[in-house]
Amino acid sequence: MSTTTTTTMTTTTTLPSYASDEVRELGIEHCKEAADTLAEAFFKDDVAFYFLDTPDNGGKTREELYPLHREILEYIVAAHCYNGLVLSIGENHEGVALWMPPGQNMDDWFTIFRSGMWRLWYKLTKEGKRRYFDEFMEILHRTKESVMGAQDSDTWYLVYVGVIPSARGRGYARKLIEYVTKELDAKGGKPCYLESSHPRNVAMYQKLGFVKQRHVVLGPNCSNPAPLDIMVRPSMDRRRENCSNRKMSVTAGVGRVLCINA
Repeated sequence: MSTTTTTTMTTTTTLPSYASDEVRELGIEHCKEAADTLAEAFFKDDVAFYFLDTPDNGGKTREELYPLHREILEYIVAAHCYNGLVLSIGENHEGVALWMPPGQNMDDWFTIFRSGMWRLWYKLTKEGKRRYFDEFMEILHRTKESVMGAQDSDTWYLVYVGVIPSARGRGYARKLIEYVTKELDAKGGKPCYLESSHPRNVAMYQKLGFVKQRHVVLGPNCSNPAPLDIMVRPSMDRRRENCSNRKMSVTAGVGRVLCINA
């Protein structure tokens, strides 16, 4: 790994080369590279394989299912290239994030056709199609609408953020998220929404201002249930309101706290 050395009057600091890596926006010409990254990053993810690890898949292993796993992610990346925001970081796109802005989605027929997502109907098994179209997509849409309420149409949706295993620990995920959240805060702070598919990621999202709102499980009665933590980064107005409530709670009594509204 290469390094960069910076010197001040009193100290010399050696930084790894990746410390200066910047986020960049990708177009459809980089769709395959972004899909490669997400496929590797989510290879061990139960949610990503929920509609692939099915009883009727002929007993295929994840290694055997990997080409279809990667193909599905290429469709999803393409849909975000057309309707959303695809971000990358690292010399070889080691980290990738897919954001869907307010008022946009990947479910209209034109996007489904252009991105190739229509092929899923022919690629997935019967149970895989049921899980993806009737359960997975339905639950995600319904949950987001329920959690966000009136703010749903004004919400930025972090659909995927993934870093390949060899590049984790570099702060790439944080940079991919803050690329959007810092810009939103500078313009008034619209809310953000995500589903975390692994418990270890919850603490990182919390440090970036997300609050855990709900826990859902896909296929709770099947052999491979897939849990999701629903998290929201409140709008700037909501954050100010919560901050004000905390201050009022602390100062309401002399030397004691009455309540804290999180």
